[in-house]
Amino acid sequence: MADQNIQTQINEINRKLDLVLEEVYSQKQARQTVEDLVTDVSLIGTDMFKASVVELDNAGIELDGEAVKQLLFKFIRNIGTINEMFEMLESANDLMKDVSPIIRQVGLDSIHKMHEFEQKGYFDFIRELSKITDNVVSHFSTEDVRLLADNVVTILETMKSLTQPDMLKALNNGLNVYKNLDTDNIPEYSLWKAFREMKTPEMKKGLGFMITFLKNVAKDNPSN
Repeated sequence: MADQNIQTQINEINRKLDLVLEEVYSQKQARQTVEDLVTDVSLIGTDMFKASVVELDNAGIELDGEAVKQLLFKFIRNIGTINEMFEMLESANDLMKDVSPIIRQVGLDSIHKMHEFEQKGYFDFIRELSKITDNVVSHFSTEDVRLLADNVVTILETMKSLTQPDMLKALNNGLNVYKNLDTDNIPEYSLWKAFREMKTPEMKKGLGFMITFLKNVAKDNPSN
């Protein structure tokens, strides 16, 4: 029984030794593969370097070994910065992928809106407005524009007053009266007939309006 236990232990030891030997052999093979790869890469790199030197020499370019060494040192020192730069490029690429559909949709919407404006005649309207601008520029001088700038507040105040409801109503009434006049058949008035018309209520009210209007105009212009 003791011999059997000893044999079992020996077998287990042998099995473990086999595993260890297999692992050592695998590591040796991996190390050999790496060494072979390094050797091949070294040979390729050497050949490439020699070929590059020959090409540079043929091109008349002198390679400064010290400068190349310093460049390699700088490259190694800035590996982190270069890695951050690539990460930024990747982020920018991802951002462009996310933003591209939005930009494309905005472009399509802009094209549709421009087409809609063209169909409605906005561009023709703008072209005609440019003609108006050209006529204004060619007709008015720089001094006229300066005077307009100096008096623009007064002009706007006048426009504001003209657009009040009571003023618009009065102007509209005056225009309607003028429109209904038969200007081709205006009756002639003698002094006597005009004097007699002055006694009518309408003329008296009209004269009163004119006198009141002129008095208020004179009151608002004390320089006169």
